[in-house]
Amino acid sequence: MESTSDTGAVVAVIPARGGSKGVPRKNVLPVGGIPLIVRAIRAAQSATRVDRVIVSTDDAEIAELSRRAGAEVIARPAELAVDTAGSESAILHAIDELERTGTAVATVVFLQATSPFIPSAAVDTAVEMVTDGGYDAVFSAYEMYGFLWRRDADGAAEALNHSADVRPRRQDREPHYLETGAFYAFDAAGFRAARHRFFGRVGIVEVPEASAVEIDDAAQFSIASALAPLLAPAERIDVDAVVTDFDGVHTDDTATVDAEGRETVRVSRSDGMGVGMLRRAGIPMLILSTETNPVVRARAQKLQVSVLQGIDDKAAALTTWAAAEGIDLARTAYLGNDVNDLAAMVLVGWPIAVADAHPDVVAAARVVLTRRGGDGAVRELIDRVLD
Repeated sequence: MESTSDTGAVVAVIPARGGSKGVPRKNVLPVGGIPLIVRAIRAAQSATRVDRVIVSTDDAEIAELSRRAGAEVIARPAELAVDTAGSESAILHAIDELERTGTAVATVVFLQATSPFIPSAAVDTAVEMVTDGGYDAVFSAYEMYGFLWRRDADGAAEALNHSADVRPRRQDREPHYLETGAFYAFDAAGFRAARHRFFGRVGIVEVPEASAVEIDDAAQFSIASALAPLLAPAERIDVDAVVTDFDGVHTDDTATVDAEGRETVRVSRSDGMGVGMLRRAGIPMLILSTETNPVVRARAQKLQVSVLQGIDDKAAALTTWAAAEGIDLARTAYLGNDVNDLAAMVLVGWPIAVADAHPDVVAAARVVLTRRGGDGAVRELIDRVLD
């Protein structure tokens, strides 16, 4: 982040109440393995024209997550955290608190944590439009060409943005813009005077339609969770430790059983090569398996990594192992494939799914790999850790 104004700071403010009726505790729930409040913070931090990132909250858990993510926290008064209190009141309070402590605020970027896919480059564009482009306020929207209708007092349909008896082609229609609710930018002094986010000369920042998901109910939360791994950038997986399940991750989740009941499984040689590279880089690895099977122990010995077998409570085992090894779970990757991995995935900073994972695991993952279990998924993870 770098300063953009000689007359005052560009401040991103993220109001985040603890209460939520549609999706309880939604601001701290993970979408793609990342809590919603942290997603908003990261979007603001990645915008080069934002100087400071502020979270206004009445909730201790939101405050703690926000500080750990690198944001500053302003305590939101109880009377501004009720259902009837608008976001504008929280933003005005945050500006007052900043200026009371000596920070001159020139431009405000208001981000909503309920929008999980805020594009940082578009935030920069919004700031530029306010600071350099002659706009007082701007908002994010995406271009649409849909035929809009409304119901009249009798319930009959009435065309809004077109003539009902004319159906022009898309290329012959005028575009309209649907407000996403993800972010707004405005001049601080003008906002203080208007006490509303739309005033003066208002501009539009176009964003991709895929970024326009806004979470107000459980169905939208499920949609966002499904989209998250698809929209995630192919970033380096920045961790200090790697933990994996065994069946369905190191294997293709099938086994061959002989007449004596002995099992054999199929594994990937490229996974073995990757684990060797990880070991030489000094990054600890643990295989955490529900099954107790000689083949798991044999594979772990071959790879020269730690293994815990017969684990019914993977979350507890993972927590105990990390504490004993002095490993920060926030900087740990967990690679899983099925529902018995979910409790452990929630604990780590990088929950990751193989390509053929159970849909619930895919929804919980921060990253979904392109390779299937037993077909190079472990190697793909390790390559991105060592990239």
